[in-house]
Amino acid sequence: MLTTNDSHNRDGPESSDAALIAAMANGDERALRQFYERNAPWLAARLRRSLPVSAVEDVLQETFLAVWRGAASYAGSGEAGGWLWGIARRQAALWLRKHGRTDVSFDDAIGAIRGSSADPSHEAIARLELQQAFAAAGSPGSASRDLARRVFIEDQSLVDIAADLDVPTGTIKSRVFKLRQTMKQSLGREAER
Repeated sequence: MLTTNDSHNRDGPESSDAALIAAMANGDERALRQFYERNAPWLAARLRRSLPVSAVEDVLQETFLAVWRGAASYAGSGEAGGWLWGIARRQAALWLRKHGRTDVSFDDAIGAIRGSSADPSHEAIARLELQQAFAAAGSPGSASRDLARRVFIEDQSLVDIAADLDVPTGTIKSRVFKLRQTMKQSLGREAER
């Protein structure tokens, strides 16, 4: 579980991460600075698990630029830390792709559910479930496994994938829907055992 200073905030709810994101959506640069100071340390630590040290600062910068640009899209329905980590994961995947590193491992992908307070048994179960779901998606190197990697690990947009594969976006949506169903069924069968 991601932890942020939302629940430990000494300054009251008006300076929670969600409030800072709302202020950024209204163009408040001070809110961006405060949000960065509050969240950059834990975010950098998590990024170091899957990126070269030299890349972390670049990915952090791109992440907070994306936060600034996308602050208005934050729905506030989940933890701000989870929203921020999703943006950071996308930026990390873009950095890896740009630098020719498309061999993202399960350990790198599982970084999204690792936390400093995570129970190691929960982490092991989550890793096993992720591996089982991806095994259900197809054999390594297959088109369906590649699509699963691009959508669920690298967080590529369906439009970009469709353009890259030169197929209609609707076709990709249909394939992703079927993949989700297959992966969910695989996880459901495991839960029944």
